[in-house]
Amino acid sequence: MIYKFVLVSDEADDFMREISIDSEAKFIDLNNAILDSVDYTKDNITSFFICNDDWEKEQEITLMEMDTASDIDSYVMDDTVLSELISEEGQKLLFVYDIISDRAFFMQLKDIVTGKDLDAPVCTKSEGKAPEQTKMEDFGSLKTGTAADTGMDENFYGDEDFDADELDEDSFSDLNFDDELNDLR
Repeated sequence: MIYKFVLVSDEADDFMREISIDSEAKFIDLNNAILDSVDYTKDNITSFFICNDDWEKEQEITLMEMDTASDIDSYVMDDTVLSELISEEGQKLLFVYDIISDRAFFMQLKDIVTGKDLDAPVCTKSEGKAPEQTKMEDFGSLKTGTAADTGMDENFYGDEDFDADELDEDSFSDLNFDDELNDLR
């Protein structure tokens, strides 16, 4: 069987990709096909989420093994076949390509073509320009760089009136964390 996925972005109205892939391919193959279709590097951590009809995240498929509780099923892209978790037309997924900023493509299984196989995934339709990728090295400059280096200004957090200089030890004098910790013990 061949799965045909449509990807859109809430950051770019004219962006759309259609990816065709064999249902027995692994999630890592879909991951790489998506990244190739938008010319993103493959050095960022990515994840897929199987979603319900309201786009709420349900099952995560990670790029690498994550330390999770034993009572939760853990899926890794290299080990998980698409048909193991995806089986219905209209099924919704999120492909999170920027974990730190929680940026994602919205995906939907548009069509299932039975009786055919596909050796390698292919981007069958490409419209618009993908949102800019944030690369991992960009996050390194957050620690050492200036606001100008990172492209962020003093309004990055959305509060034009925020003044970091107003924060001082007196701002926290009413809080007694030691008492709160003792209450928890």
